[in-house]
Amino acid sequence: MKTNNKRILLLSILLIFGLACSTLTLNGNQEQTQNQDNGEFDPILEPAVDLTQIDGNEPVYVTGTIPFTSPFFLNSASEPFVLLEDQAGFVARDKEFVFPLEGQAMGPVEQTGENELSFSLTLPAVPQGTMVDVDHNGKEDRGLMVFAVAYWSNIWGGPFLEEREGTGWSSAHATTTTDPDREYEIDGGYLFIWAPDDQQSFPVGFGPDNMLFTEDDPIAAVPPGYSIVDLNAEPFNIYKQAHSEFELVEGSGQVKDYSAMSYGDAFNTMFEKVSIEYPFTKEKGVDWQALYDEFASQAAAAQNDDFYYRVLREFIHRIPDAHVGISFNAQIFYEDYGGSFGLRLAELDDGSIIAVEVLPETPAAGAGIVEGAEIISWGGRPVLQALDKVESRLGPHSTPQHRRQDQLIFLTRYPVGTTIEVEFANPQGQPQTKSMTTETEYDSLFNSLPYLNFDPVELPIEGHTLEEGIGYIKITTFSDDLNLMAQIWERHIENLIDEEVPALIIDLRTNFGGSGGLANNFAGYLFDEEITVSQNSYYNHELRAFEYNEYPTKIKPAPLYYPGQIAVLVSPNCISACEGFAYWLTLNQRATIIGHAGTAGAFGEVGRGQYKMPGDYDMQFPTGRPETFDGHLLIEGTGVQPDILIPVTYESAMGIEDPVLQAAVEYLRGEIE
Repeated sequence: MKTNNKRILLLSILLIFGLACSTLTLNGNQEQTQNQDNGEFDPILEPAVDLTQIDGNEPVYVTGTIPFTSPFFLNSASEPFVLLEDQAGFVARDKEFVFPLEGQAMGPVEQTGENELSFSLTLPAVPQGTMVDVDHNGKEDRGLMVFAVAYWSNIWGGPFLEEREGTGWSSAHATTTTDPDREYEIDGGYLFIWAPDDQQSFPVGFGPDNMLFTEDDPIAAVPPGYSIVDLNAEPFNIYKQAHSEFELVEGSGQVKDYSAMSYGDAFNTMFEKVSIEYPFTKEKGVDWQALYDEFASQAAAAQNDDFYYRVLREFIHRIPDAHVGISFNAQIFYEDYGGSFGLRLAELDDGSIIAVEVLPETPAAGAGIVEGAEIISWGGRPVLQALDKVESRLGPHSTPQHRRQDQLIFLTRYPVGTTIEVEFANPQGQPQTKSMTTETEYDSLFNSLPYLNFDPVELPIEGHTLEEGIGYIKITTFSDDLNLMAQIWERHIENLIDEEVPALIIDLRTNFGGSGGLANNFAGYLFDEEITVSQNSYYNHELRAFEYNEYPTKIKPAPLYYPGQIAVLVSPNCISACEGFAYWLTLNQRATIIGHAGTAGAFGEVGRGQYKMPGDYDMQFPTGRPETFDGHLLIEGTGVQPDILIPVTYESAMGIEDPVLQAAVEYLRGEIE
């Protein structure tokens, strides 16, 4: 690939890398929850009104827009649609409510702008939703149906929404608004109701408890057929309109946009929110007051976007968390790190540093360094001392092993024209010392970053059978076409089962995360029983404390189950949702983890932690705290560690052999023989 093209790719990939996510959401709408059987479906067959006598105001058609700001929104949009979403789950406060297939009325969605979709939905004459009695008048009424219009996308199975894609009620991209500090209580927006006759009533206010569908709600009679309920009015406005238009509300995942503020005000506003919502303050040893004292005045004193960027960049680098990030500034990166020597390095387990690649016609080649050379000293210091002092600009990082990878990259990067003295010994050669001067050079950087080196025609999931009769599946992301990935994964599992392949290697060594919900569902194909695995907490602004989510994360068995032995290959390039997938496979000793080192240790949920700052800079901070049920922090700061740790040798660093894969094959052969 030409350098210019790679540089363009670098800019976009680094932005994505800085905004990597670990989230248990399946799409922009709904937290992943588990489901229950809703029982037999009882259809409503008769219309509520005489269809020949409908006046011009009877609701029949809904259109509108779906604005979005989240950088993850389109990545999670697989076969998108809008749904006339049955709100029986909210009425019962049941986040495990499964939307009945028979009652799903859908409408098309298309992208009409850079940050906007449009939709349309034809209302069925006789909807097949769940009848609910919501008037709390002490009488058993036939009830009515309650709906919202909500955005969803299809990942699994047929075209309809199934329980693996979401349950309960939408907390985002819907005609309703919800409050994350009150278990996503509906607190505004618009509902659609359908009454079978003129004997039904509906709330016209939230009542003293400020909660909908509770006993203190004031009620009023509603006409038969469809009505639209404006929850923002006081009392609620219940009306009919043939063609209504709405803007679906993005919800708590909306980017906090401070870009129109001054540099100082934007920093202060962002800091005030981040410093209380960040979930790992104690574990990371973050002194927020000290950070504010150091950086707030610098931010306020910024005179231009570049200076402001440097302040923000230094600020985030004081928080050792790989999910804390800022968008990429190509000009500043060039000024600081655009020069290099055409040299890639690796660290062996014996502590030596070797050159694993020397690009031709570069300063390193000109100095006589050849591939396999040992680097003895750098800039007048022993090389390990020099390496320990390196600050990576692809960070920050959550674990030492992840940080070390980037230190090896940035040891060789300086402003163009920088001269460094290096002592090295080529293979079977004597030590020699040479001076090298940096030139504009990016290929060594690109070659060091696995996510820039995927084959452009390679699928996100590739699999085959090894000569030893062991299955091998490589998953390079959980953020691609989610429907495509789901189909490929299920096909691979089905083939493994049909061919009775006794063991499987899952290679996650270059998987930079994505949809935690997709990863969770993938894991379901490898377990034959439901497992409750973790709990998540978020800062509650009403309680002024972190509060556990009511519904824990679970793994539920999928339609297919692969029973064979499993080995999982990991590295520090397994990040976020990838780490969740690897961890889940350690439960009940389902799989053995193998690698040179553990995963990146970045597992905080980031869906609510997106910011846009002056200068059009995007920032990200985790907001969700994953824990085990005995209160231990899950993955964050430690990563998933190998059960079988493979040393980094000269042969493995040079790519002569793959001892991690070899170890997995040997282990599995021992298990199945």
